[in-house]
Amino acid sequence: MSGARDEPRGVPQPVEIDRRRTSHNLVTVWRTASRIDLDVEGATLATWHPRQILTGYSWDALAAGCLLRGGGPPARVLVLGLAGGTMVRQLLHLAPGIRVVAVEIDAGVLEIARQYLGLSELDVEIVLGDAYAYLAETRERFDAVVDDLFLTGAEDVRRARVPEGETLELLRRATAPGGVVVANLIKGAGHAVVRRRTRNAFREAFGEVRTVRPQLGLNEILVGGEDVRTGAALEGYAGRFREAHDRAAWQALSVRRLAPRPPAAAAPATPAAD
Repeated sequence: MSGARDEPRGVPQPVEIDRRRTSHNLVTVWRTASRIDLDVEGATLATWHPRQILTGYSWDALAAGCLLRGGGPPARVLVLGLAGGTMVRQLLHLAPGIRVVAVEIDAGVLEIARQYLGLSELDVEIVLGDAYAYLAETRERFDAVVDDLFLTGAEDVRRARVPEGETLELLRRATAPGGVVVANLIKGAGHAVVRRRTRNAFREAFGEVRTVRPQLGLNEILVGGEDVRTGAALEGYAGRFREAHDRAAWQALSVRRLAPRPPAAAAPATPAAD
């Protein structure tokens, strides 16, 4: 989820090339020079460029988060909220041969992504349905589970569910031993409470939590697990990009350790009765 359609001065303005009402959303497709963006209520769900792999926005950090798994690149990844497949395209470029299962509830979005964003070219197993129902039913375990589930509204996007409590347990249950849970958060105004709750839940649930922030936008990616590598683990991947734009966006990613939550202060002892 990103604001990738905001253009600096001197860049051609977006041109609307398609608009459709799906079963869940009103989707608009924009073309800006060679780039295609898929928007819902002003929020960019996916973007595609014929040469550039990275975007500078949250998708880059989601893909990077999967690669911070302590045991090395994941062999099996579950993506909740596929949309147009931007992050999956990046991940398959960085780690060819991995198995990706992606859940998306909106068939209309998938149809548009196949037409404009090259979704059919990606080696991904697509499950059409509700992501939380899939989590509750699946017995498969994945090396990385990506939670990119948002709902759109008239003014802003919001989390479908806060990844805490039972929801976080569903995500953890689908994660293989040594795996990581990767969750997309927004830092902007109006999202502070959800961000704080999610950070606290991750710090309580996992032995190690790191944040990955992209070059642009207001997103922060949480990566939780028992073994989460530092940003140095990403350095070797920069050479996999031909375009200078991609290398710059990759090197601009910021990885930081989220400090453990301080223990709650002990309650004062109750005086003994006389």
